This record gives sequence, C-alpha cells and structure tokens, in this order.
Amino acid sequence: MLVKSKKSSEHLLNLEETLQRLEKSQLRINLEKCSFGVTSGIFIGFMISERGIEPNPDKIDAIMPMEAPKSYKEVQRLAGCMVALNWFISRSGDRNMPFFRKLRQDSKNEFVWDEECVRAFEELKEYLRSPKTLTRPEGKEELQLYLAVTEGAVSSVLVREETNLHIPYTM
Repeated sequence: MLVKSKKSSEHLLNLEETLQRLEKSQLRINLEKCSFGVTSGIFIGFMISERGIEPNPDKIDAIMPMEAPKSYKEVQRLAGCMVALNWFISRSGDRNMPFFRKLRQDSKNEFVWDEECVRAFEELKEYLRSPKTLTRPEGKEELQLYLAVTEGAVSSVLVREETNLHIPYTM
C-alpha cells in the first residue's frame, strides 16, 4: 500500500485517514515491513518518487549488460524484461516486435539472431539509457492523445505539450 500526498502538510492527515480505514476494516499492517516519511522507493516493481513513476533501475541494469540472445530461452527472458518496462518505452510494441516474431518461430529450427533483432536490441538499450518518468495530469491541463497504429502494434500516449516538450502521463 502506498500513501502519497501532494503537500507534506497533508501527508499526516492522509496517513491517519488510511490507518483509520484499515482499522475499521479490521486489517492489520506489519510495521517491520512499513516505511514512513520516505520521498522515494521501489513499489510493486516501479520507482515511485515526487517526480512520478520511473522504471526500477535494477530492471534496466539487468538489460544493459545482456549480450545478444543465443537461444529461444534467452529471447523469452529478454521479452519478459521488456514487457516489465513497456510503460516507459515509447512505441514498445514496434520496438519489441522483432523479439516476439522470433518467439513465434518454431523452436525446433536452428536459432538465428538476425540483423533486425540486433538493431532492435541495440536501439532498446540506447533508449533505456534515459528512461521516461511518468506523471499524472494536474488540474485542468489541455492534454493530447497520440495513437500510433502499425502492422504489428497499436500504441498510445497521453501528453501535455510544454514549449516543444511532450510530457507523457500514465494511462
């Protein structure tokens, strides 16, 4: 469970309300597993901070030293890592398509990591060197929904434009 407040002055009130609701529902918390007053931390696999939601650095660190897969099992491992980071990868369906195509091939055939896979793998690693931070809209901002439809995937992102900068939001 995560209790997050916009202002630190509101945080104790929000925390108190949450604890009262837990008590009313006869739910207990293990204080040894709780952290109070932290400004950031890993929660359900994501880095949560005052800036927003970021990918868990450990998940990115697991991909960066990876060498090109040499078997179907290694492609499955890579695809699993990429799925965990989908929220932070623009047009992830298109970027990951070469890996998913490779997984659809008959695993009894000889494994070949082709040029398309090499290029996609290197581009993903480069993209993940500066991952996006997801935030939520504030107030009555004007937002735009972008859709990208290709032969293999459909992607969307909700953004706010700010001086030629596109700020992505969680969806």
